[in-house]
Amino acid sequence: MQLVDTHVHINFKDFQPDLEAVRDRWQSNGITRLVHSCVSPNEFAQIQAIADRFPEVSFAVGLHPLDKSLNESGWDPEIGDRIKSLAISDPRVVAIGETGLDFFKSDRQTAQVEAFKSQLRTARSLSLPVIIHSREASVVTREVLQEINAEAPHEPIRGVMHCWAGNPEETQWFVDLGMYISFSGVVSFKNAVDLHESAKIVPSDRLLVETDCPFLAPVPKRGKRNEPAYVLHVAESLAKLRTVELEVLAEQTTNNAFKLFALS
Repeated sequence: MQLVDTHVHINFKDFQPDLEAVRDRWQSNGITRLVHSCVSPNEFAQIQAIADRFPEVSFAVGLHPLDKSLNESGWDPEIGDRIKSLAISDPRVVAIGETGLDFFKSDRQTAQVEAFKSQLRTARSLSLPVIIHSREASVVTREVLQEINAEAPHEPIRGVMHCWAGNPEETQWFVDLGMYISFSGVVSFKNAVDLHESAKIVPSDRLLVETDCPFLAPVPKRGKRNEPAYVLHVAESLAKLRTVELEVLAEQTTNNAFKLFALS
């Protein structure tokens, strides 16, 4: 059985002391590929260095909606040019992101929307999927995707709603837009009732699993530093909710990850 952790941040300082041991654990748990997300193009060299060490790591490049450069000065088109240039520079780049909208922690909504639209257009121009962060912003995220899709109806945006926490109605919006839905450790939390219902309705060919480590460790590791090995627990929770065998869910989500991110 193999799994793909489709969203990690193992360049964060949390992993500096023991990254080799962390790798040993993800390999022991059958995690054969990782997709490393990016919160700022300033991280790109760090993420490349990790992929140099661990060939099972592919990665993205983008600007997170809460990045301090966006919140201090609005959207600088030069950042968009840099993201595109970096994406072209390395064949291990498999996505643009993470990008998106976060209205929970920021009131700079106009700048976030501008940055999001720019990165969606970059993804389309490079035929890459997008990794979308959406928190307290489902309505506007949907509207932006619809707008960008309307610009080129024959080239709809491909991508994933990462660390998804939406209710079933919101989930169906993004499924209808052709997006993949990725579940994190939150799906293992007892009180995440709406998310449990969302997990049941995603088509099997649009389903992904992730850790979003070092954040949001799943049960039974909740409260600890999250790491890629724990995506196994996410998959176990998701399989239980969907009443399928773990091996079946692992095969589905692995195949989906390879397809969306064109993993070799």
